[in-house]
Amino acid sequence: MSEKNLLRRRKPEWLRVKLPSGTNFRKIRSIVREHDLHTICTSGSCPNMGECWVDGTATFMILGNICTRSCKFCNVATGRPLAPDPEEPHKVADAIRKMKIRHAVLTSVDRDDLPDLGVGHWVETVRKVREYNPGITMETLIPDFQGKPEILDRIIEVAPEVVSHNLETVRRLTRQVRIQAKYDRSLFVLQYLKENGIRRTKSGIMLGLGETDDDVLETLEDLRRVRTDIVTIGQYLQPKPELLPVAEYVHPDKFAYFERVARRMGFRHVESGPLVRSSYHAHKHVD
Repeated sequence: MSEKNLLRRRKPEWLRVKLPSGTNFRKIRSIVREHDLHTICTSGSCPNMGECWVDGTATFMILGNICTRSCKFCNVATGRPLAPDPEEPHKVADAIRKMKIRHAVLTSVDRDDLPDLGVGHWVETVRKVREYNPGITMETLIPDFQGKPEILDRIIEVAPEVVSHNLETVRRLTRQVRIQAKYDRSLFVLQYLKENGIRRTKSGIMLGLGETDDDVLETLEDLRRVRTDIVTIGQYLQPKPELLPVAEYVHPDKFAYFERVARRMGFRHVESGPLVRSSYHAHKHVD
């Protein structure tokens, strides 16, 4: 068996992480359970959950844990979501207050089933978080909202310090990886946000899905063309057997190379490494 095939079957040493533990980890897990909340840390099987929770941070996922889309990389369940919990904005804001964090990250499943695509719930959550946590800064990792300007305007009105929307993969692989999404629509979302008052825009991609170096460079150039400020680059890890297999475990040296290239292109902040996820070191992105 070739070395490449062996790498596809076994995770290399650089992808091994310690099991989460510690007082802060247990405290945050208790707060999340107490408020019956969802985090992308658990729903998305994030490899950094232990590190982030020990540091006292978490990325809250609102609007439930069932998505209306069926992306072939994502561990979040697909199906018919429940109605939004009207108490969720309060629960999230109160949990963040109890965690005593100063920078909050919010994300959500796609809610194509709702007339407003869930943006009203987003706005109420942002407002509650600020009401309960004066002085807090915030990142909102939003869906594409079908590229509708009138929906994006609602996010712009509440002015999170960072607004993020992930391309996830390169143009050539988008139809395979993000079945209901469109590469150019995601670029439009980022461009519209930037042109209409959002100071810091952010996006992320995964490597190891079969992309080439040229594919990645094209994607970085596209993101800079729409003036994206922050980019994250991480390794795709297959969360369950029915999702896309890992085509390659990309060596840390390659991630370092793309970080250097992205910085030369003019991104204000770059996180690039095998274990990087979109909210990794998110508090640094408002500096």
